[in-house]
Amino acid sequence: MAFTFTTLKTAIEDYTDNSETTFASQLTRFILNAEERILKECQLDVFRKNVSGSLTASNKFLTKPTDFLAPFSLSVVNSSNNEFLLYKQVTFVQDYTPNPATEGVPLYYADWNDETLLVAPTPSSALSVELHYFYRPESITEASSGTTWLGDNAELALLYGALVEAYIFMKGEQDILSAYEARFQESIRWLKNLGEGMQTRDEYRYDRVRRDVA
Repeated sequence: MAFTFTTLKTAIEDYTDNSETTFASQLTRFILNAEERILKECQLDVFRKNVSGSLTASNKFLTKPTDFLAPFSLSVVNSSNNEFLLYKQVTFVQDYTPNPATEGVPLYYADWNDETLLVAPTPSSALSVELHYFYRPESITEASSGTTWLGDNAELALLYGALVEAYIFMKGEQDILSAYEARFQESIRWLKNLGEGMQTRDEYRYDRVRRDVA
């Protein structure tokens, strides 16, 4: 069983036996919330990319790609190899270089905000970098083809995740809500196992997709 946006909305209404106008107007939100939970709980190799970019001298920030979800690795690229930075919390990076004027080759990086990564020390010269990251795929609510990877491969996680959101909205019975949450978590475990299997297949390896990033 696979879902399109239309068939997923119909399934939610069927399971909840609710097609009331106010409820129906929230179906997109239920599905988006379910997608977000799936992507954050299952960081799948199929949703990984490598991008090339650059750090500029005296600038400690690197702009994230617009579809960035979570970091996997960041490295400085030189003629012989890649020097990987260690991922740390922002507070660690700030404490490591309390003086912004301290410059050198970056050793650490952190999530600064929704748009940028922070590196430390501040680069003393321009550097080529490679960012390997988990990206946020196209939502089933916006898919021009009608289908998405999650709709085809994580249909139960999508359904039960959306039903959890729906029952919270409806202030539904706790036992039903708990049952849907349990089914969602079961689907997440299955999806994680699927993801581990994909790691051995060349078509899903992280270095198959590359593009430039500022």
